[in-house]
Amino acid sequence: MTDPTPSDQQPEVTPSRRDRLRPLELLGFSGVLAVFAGLVVLMVTRDAVRTVIGVGIAFIVIVLVLALLGLGGKPSAEDVEARKDLRPPAKGDFH
Repeated sequence: MTDPTPSDQQPEVTPSRRDRLRPLELLGFSGVLAVFAGLVVLMVTRDAVRTVIGVGIAFIVIVLVLALLGLGGKPSAEDVEARKDLRPPAKGDFH
């Protein structure tokens, strides 16, 4: 197989700082909500073990819900335009 020529290579895509920090924002939000749920469990049960279990379960459930909501959203026009460059050429469309 031959090495790609410079004209065959796609430009390097570098995500913005906001795009790179987005997962951390979602994990931080999940952590805050899980701590809130843990405080509720602590006030109701006064048991540290149940509180830790509640925080863990709440964190996992919140992360899953946020991920599913993110997947279910309609992509913006900017995302659709950016994804056009990532699609392989159609079958038989060789230059």
